[in-house]
Amino acid sequence: MNYCSNPTELKITDMRFVDIDGAPKRCTILRIDTNQGISGFGEVRDASSKTYALMLKSRILGENPCNVDKIFRKIKQFGGHSRQGGGVSGIEIALWDLAGKAYGVPLYQLLGGKFRDEIRVYCDTDVDGKHTGHDMGLALKKRMDMGFTFLKMDLGIGLLLDEPGTLNAPLGFIEDMKKYASHILNVQGGSVTADMVKHQKSYSIVTTAHPHTGIHLTEKGLDFLENYVKEVREVIGYEVPLAIDHFGHICVEDCIRFARRMEPYNLAWIEDMVPWMYTDQYVRLKNSTTIPVCTGEDIYLKENFKVADYFEVSNATFVKPHKHDIKFLFI
Repeated sequence: MNYCSNPTELKITDMRFVDIDGAPKRCTILRIDTNQGISGFGEVRDASSKTYALMLKSRILGENPCNVDKIFRKIKQFGGHSRQGGGVSGIEIALWDLAGKAYGVPLYQLLGGKFRDEIRVYCDTDVDGKHTGHDMGLALKKRMDMGFTFLKMDLGIGLLLDEPGTLNAPLGFIEDMKKYASHILNVQGGSVTADMVKHQKSYSIVTTAHPHTGIHLTEKGLDFLENYVKEVREVIGYEVPLAIDHFGHICVEDCIRFARRMEPYNLAWIEDMVPWMYTDQYVRLKNSTTIPVCTGEDIYLKENFKVADYFEVSNATFVKPHKHDIKFLFI
């Protein structure tokens, strides 16, 4: 029991932030302080901006953090899809953390009680810099040695940016991606720089939806990616489930070509191949491959889920059900 807290008199007095350096993407941790000396912690989504949480500070000061749903309903209008939801979600995480501390119980107790003692999780893995499928396989093998029994890796056109003849794109676009992509994902100051605005790159690089970039995979590019996954499987074997994430930047027709190349390698799923809102394209993709297709982490709020559209695909299964972050796995 937390004898230092009187939950009915608890009030929010401040919200502070710290930026995490050295993570794969930039990351901000927020802390909500109270008048009784206890604090709650939350995370603004990776590669998002703490501005999405900062703008909500004046709206939560003085509130009782134990009234989680009341505060959430008050601020949810200021969130949005993808990284724009990071502020609202980070604050709600911190509120639940505070509520658990105020009442002296684990958070799961406030959400209906414990259901199990253990849960299987997958381990996402990346390798910095230029590397081969064999290198990725060795990194994944280390995760298996740690006890993980389900693996996921990033696989996308980033592997092809320095490989001649693997991508077809509007002249200059690939060069712009190589120049600005690392800043968009990793620099704490935000996605758009003065240089990007000056040279009118902020729109084309940051906000163009993947199917509309004009980037296509060549047969050489598909050969490269297939060989990469083959090398990974040669290291880790075919028994362990392996999912793929973060492809992006190509049209659904190229997604279909890619998926068919991947079918021999027993993938658990391919994730976020096209933006989630193009439900008709997900239907096309799922009906064109035997690999399960996964999406949904960028959808903000359950109200925005067009369940009927997704269930046009047979056997849609929920993965990661969450108030703001839901994934569908099509099998």
